[in-house]
Amino acid sequence: MRKLIASAVGLTMLTLLSPLVWAQDSPPPDSTPPVEKVSTRAVSPPASTPLWEYEGEKGPRFWGKLDPIFSVCDKGRNQSPIDIAKTSPATLPKLRADFSPAKLQIVHHEHVADEINNGHTIQINYSEGDTLTIGETNYELIQFHFHAPSEHTIHGKHYPMEVHFVHKSPSGALAVVGVFIEQGAHNKAFDPIWENLPKQKGVESHFEHVHVDVDSLLPHSHKSYRYDGSLTTPPCSEVVKWIVMQSPIQLSKEQIQTFTSIIKGNNRPVQPIHHRVTATDAVAEEVVTR
Repeated sequence: MRKLIASAVGLTMLTLLSPLVWAQDSPPPDSTPPVEKVSTRAVSPPASTPLWEYEGEKGPRFWGKLDPIFSVCDKGRNQSPIDIAKTSPATLPKLRADFSPAKLQIVHHEHVADEINNGHTIQINYSEGDTLTIGETNYELIQFHFHAPSEHTIHGKHYPMEVHFVHKSPSGALAVVGVFIEQGAHNKAFDPIWENLPKQKGVESHFEHVHVDVDSLLPHSHKSYRYDGSLTTPPCSEVVKWIVMQSPIQLSKEQIQTFTSIIKGNNRPVQPIHHRVTATDAVAEEVVTR
């Protein structure tokens, strides 16, 4: 049985359309409401970053032509996302070297996180997080973010949403765990995030009272699809080891609508697979308390 241990996470958010409005029940008589530590600051993208979008003349079809540093978006042959159809077991001898065993170690402790709406997605940044080990390489969780609809497809099918848990090695290599989100029951694990979804672009808000259990955001089954690919946004760097979980998690219709009322259509179309192999494998999980 999967062991779940709550994780306390200080959450910081960057909002998009309008200031956050906090709603609280009135405290009972003679009680003192808790002090919520909230701080905000204005955030602007670096001036040197070329502007790109998900539609129009700055959309995915034109990313590779917007700036030379984006050229691999057009010229690369290991681009993401992809449509996952034909797969091979990662246990086959010829695939063992390419798809070393993966182990996800979730270390639960209190730390500060920042939730940001950068206009392209809503992203939760971490100063420290879980560790994903692939072969002999350790990758630490640095952020996770959402796409609606999903970027990867299964036999041409999109899910309503997809969450990407981005891990980075000391050398700068990336490993991303993708999790599909389907419509279903209300998911309480997402309440701390959804209750604080940033709506106004360019304002970063830090909420130390928000608690997030990262482990509870993952599906119970850790069977996965694995392939080598790229970032799904410019500069589309081909430095990503992708682990896409086969089993989706659920959010309610209302939860999905809450997200898409802020951001939607932030999915890059699927890219050609070319010579690549998509392997099926299981990711071992270990939950540790510090």
